[in-house]
Amino acid sequence: MNAAAPRIVLASTSRYRAELLRRLLPDFEQRAPGTDEAALPGEAPDTRAARLAVAKAAAVADGLPDALVIGSDQVAELDGDVLDKPGSAANARAQLAASSGRVVHFHTALCLLDTRNGRRQIHVDRTRVHFRTLGIAEIDRYVAREQPLDCAGSFKCEGLGISLFERIDSEDPSALIGLPLIALAGLLRAAGLAVP
Repeated sequence: MNAAAPRIVLASTSRYRAELLRRLLPDFEQRAPGTDEAALPGEAPDTRAARLAVAKAAAVADGLPDALVIGSDQVAELDGDVLDKPGSAANARAQLAASSGRVVHFHTALCLLDTRNGRRQIHVDRTRVHFRTLGIAEIDRYVAREQPLDCAGSFKCEGLGISLFERIDSEDPSALIGLPLIALAGLLRAAGLAVP
């Protein structure tokens, strides 16, 4: 007799990550990790993303004996400076103006924590976004229309934000939205889940 399948828990309340995960799995829970996302002194962006993905999964896994917990975090970087979620239209416009004609690096980390055996699988996707040279009016129109205030880098590539770019260099297009599905499918299979 086969053992019961583990529950799947997404350690995030992000609607973007939930929409992505639904592409792979119809049934999962979402739980808020309540993790402090502040950077540590001197911490590299990819290291920060991986640390936070692990911390989110661990925070949610506590008390779940039979679960696969998915933690993810994304850090955007422009010339070594982190571009956090803008939170306001003025900050979004400033981020986009700074990114105009330049390359922004996105480090999207993933941690799959299996509470049945304590195994952690970690993956970091690196995506490079090449911005077009953007005029002030273009930036104003974009921010007013799409309101990307809760998105690192101040755009939604799955929406109108795609018009801001010359190209995207990536191994996994879903990573830029916030959850690298190609890698996640592999991690889930390695944990014994049938995907597809």
